[in-house]
Amino acid sequence: MVVVAAAKAKPNLPFQTHPFFELFCFPFCFLFLFPISISFQFHRTSYKHPPLLVFLLYKLSNTLPFSLHNLSFLFFFSTMKEYWTSLASLLGVLAFCQSLLQVIFPPELRFACLKVFNRVFNLFSSYCYFDITEIDGVNTNELYNAVQLYLSSSVSTNGSRLSLTRALNSSAITFGLSNNDCIVDTFNGVSVVWEHVVTQRQAQTFSWRPLPEEKRGFTLRIRKRDKSLILDSYLDYVMEKANEIRRKNQDRLLYTNSRGGSLDSRGHPWESVPFKHPSTFDTLAMDPVKKREIMEDLKDFANGQSFYLKTGRAWKRGYLLYGPPGTGKSSMIAAMANYLSYDIYDLELTEVHNNSELRKLLMKTSSKSIIVIEDIDCSINLTNRKKNNNNNTSTRNYYDPEMRCVSVPGPGEDGGNSITLSGLLNFTDGLWSCCGSERIFVFTTNHIEKLDSALLRCGRMDMHIFMSYCSHPALMILMRNYLGYDESNLDADVLKQLAEVVDKAEMTPADISEVLIKNRRCKPKAVSELLEALKTRANRNLLQNGILREKNSEDIMEDEEQEKRALESPPNEGSEFEEPCKKQEVEDEEKMK
Repeated sequence: MVVVAAAKAKPNLPFQTHPFFELFCFPFCFLFLFPISISFQFHRTSYKHPPLLVFLLYKLSNTLPFSLHNLSFLFFFSTMKEYWTSLASLLGVLAFCQSLLQVIFPPELRFACLKVFNRVFNLFSSYCYFDITEIDGVNTNELYNAVQLYLSSSVSTNGSRLSLTRALNSSAITFGLSNNDCIVDTFNGVSVVWEHVVTQRQAQTFSWRPLPEEKRGFTLRIRKRDKSLILDSYLDYVMEKANEIRRKNQDRLLYTNSRGGSLDSRGHPWESVPFKHPSTFDTLAMDPVKKREIMEDLKDFANGQSFYLKTGRAWKRGYLLYGPPGTGKSSMIAAMANYLSYDIYDLELTEVHNNSELRKLLMKTSSKSIIVIEDIDCSINLTNRKKNNNNNTSTRNYYDPEMRCVSVPGPGEDGGNSITLSGLLNFTDGLWSCCGSERIFVFTTNHIEKLDSALLRCGRMDMHIFMSYCSHPALMILMRNYLGYDESNLDADVLKQLAEVVDKAEMTPADISEVLIKNRRCKPKAVSELLEALKTRANRNLLQNGILREKNSEDIMEDEEQEKRALESPPNEGSEFEEPCKKQEVEDEEKMK
């Protein structure tokens, strides 16, 4: 009766509402009262008191611009009330059963039941799933990096929610899937789904190296009927595409082992930065004939996979760059990296503690890379080896601790870091050097005579490149790079003087470049200043060579005069030892008699 009375009560409205207005206000009223029906409890202990919901409806009906005289409206709310009451009771029973199951059933039994449920679900599922984690045990998963690089090229056009990253000093923006996002890929007419899964890593009590806070991985979903058709070929396609993208689009990287043997959270002992050195073989101040020979050798190496496989050799090559400081050894390494599109690993031997750490660094290098040890004569001390050589030892034991290549300690270091000569030789041409392919070893030194002959033999350092002083062809390259001049822009007399003086001056390309940089605003002045500097250096070299020749000639003349005086001395002017010798002879004769 109360419900009917409340429904028949009509408010006195100052205006008449439109039927469409009531049609739009009814859903709004329902959405407003829907949470109220859940939060309030309905007491039915006495029929004398109306339910709270009916009372609220009655109060609200006086303020709404339409009358709640339709009995079906109240019947709807009454039905919803009973529904939510039953649902709340059911949820309470389920919560009680869940807590009861956790108490009665052990975790092992619950895990077994969950495993059986997953098997039943997979049995009726039409998809199969493949997880590709970022870290496999303690090693980095190469397939994860390949998938990430492959998807970075396809999500830029197919993805709806992307993550954009750009490394420091990098020129490229990398696209990637957001956390727990999916993307659809098509291969040979078959659709596959990639999902980027990111979860928080559980706290570990002990770990021999720091681990990332998040566990990252990709999940590949393929229909079961397509699994045998495309799985292997599709993964090979992903790896090939990733390598192609890495060669073409990715910036070159420069690695260094400045961690001192420690690993990062992903197990890498190397730190990397984008490599953007502008040096090329076109800008390298070097004899064109020798430059062309080096370029052909590098090209043959990069395209020689089948050759090295046929001959049974490891796909690697060694180069030794030696010469005075400032002749362009570092620029040569940068030009080689840019020519082959290889990464560079700058190995600092003073940060290597032992042979085992040196081997680990080698194992963590990638293919298509250049491993560089600059100024190797300054990085290690071969005094013990020289000492053994001076003592004329017949046998050489490279494993002897006395034959140790001790790292030169820097300021504030104790000098305890050392590697044996055997470890250094095996690093360049041992069994561990073949762990990987298409790698180049480059050593640089200013004094080749200080290096051990075992380190310089073919197989370790296959090609020796002498970086000499600036020659006339190299000078023309520098003039073209810094001033834009070639032989046609220079006066014939000036060109002749430069050709005559440059070889006698023995100036490095670095010294000549500095003269051109200082005067690059006025090109004629730069040429005259360069010619003057070359003449000054040539005269100084001639003077020094003349003084040395005079000193040598004076020493030779003194030796000749001493020999001449010794030969021309009279017999009676013997030495002070002649008379005692004669007396001794006389005494000996008397004793014999």
